[in-house]
Amino acid sequence: MQPEIVLITGMSGSGKSVALHALEDAGFYCVDNLPPELLLEFVKLEQTRGAGKVAIAMDVRSAKSLPVVPQYLATLRQHGVRIKSLFLDAATDTLVRRYSETRRRHPLSQADMLNQQRALFEAIELERELLSELRERAHVIDTSAIRSSQLQGYIKSLVAAPGNQLTLVFESFAFKRGIPLDADYVFDVRMLPNPHYEADLRDLTGRDEPVAEFLRQSRDVAQMFSHIEKFLSHWLDLLARDHRSYVTVGIGCTGGQHRSVYLVEALATHFGRRWTTLKRHRELDGRSALQGLTSVTKFGSTIL
Repeated sequence: MQPEIVLITGMSGSGKSVALHALEDAGFYCVDNLPPELLLEFVKLEQTRGAGKVAIAMDVRSAKSLPVVPQYLATLRQHGVRIKSLFLDAATDTLVRRYSETRRRHPLSQADMLNQQRALFEAIELERELLSELRERAHVIDTSAIRSSQLQGYIKSLVAAPGNQLTLVFESFAFKRGIPLDADYVFDVRMLPNPHYEADLRDLTGRDEPVAEFLRQSRDVAQMFSHIEKFLSHWLDLLARDHRSYVTVGIGCTGGQHRSVYLVEALATHFGRRWTTLKRHRELDGRSALQGLTSVTKFGSTIL
């Protein structure tokens, strides 16, 4: 039996431990900080044990060995092992804040030959450089503006998606909170009619029928949907032939509540007739997570 392997890599402080906990809850056998040199032997061992689902975390603590990981992954795939590679990322200022809040030391902030501490910012940029090839070959999840409960939900939905076909991820977001780092394509829909200025619609979201009906009546909204649909339809087959596992499409408006949410819902429904699709609403999901907490803790304070 070939095990299903989920490889978790990413920036220090981006939430890898949260991701592993989510995978453990989903029934995966999880191993943190496995040295890359042991990857092939470890998978072989799990095959003999008949393991079904295995999650492995690797990071910059194994910096010297990271360049061999893509070669090992290619070898495993050639032998029929199913592998999903996920890379957790976050904006540099977010990572700096998280380390400052927790007072933890970055794994690359060691004393150099001059016995000086490398600045945290420089350590993070060096880590980006060392992990760049792994990031390029993985599905990226931007954790800058999400909470741990959101990340857990995203991870579980990604690993549940079929591994033998392209998965489309549609994500709504607010431009005022930044563009998601994980988006392969970003569409700006701030020029469309805004339900925020309608008193009866202001407190609703793009998932509510009154807002959807308001936007369906707009010729501009229909044209925006048509343009995005035609662009993606033209390129998705080529992306699938290029062995892409995931394509993330960001739809952004001012507040991430009405227009972008409506278009994500509509596009996911349309493309779901042929492709595996997932939906994320960064701002709405974050609001729901807050409502479910008895004491509010920022994601950045809990993931290191």
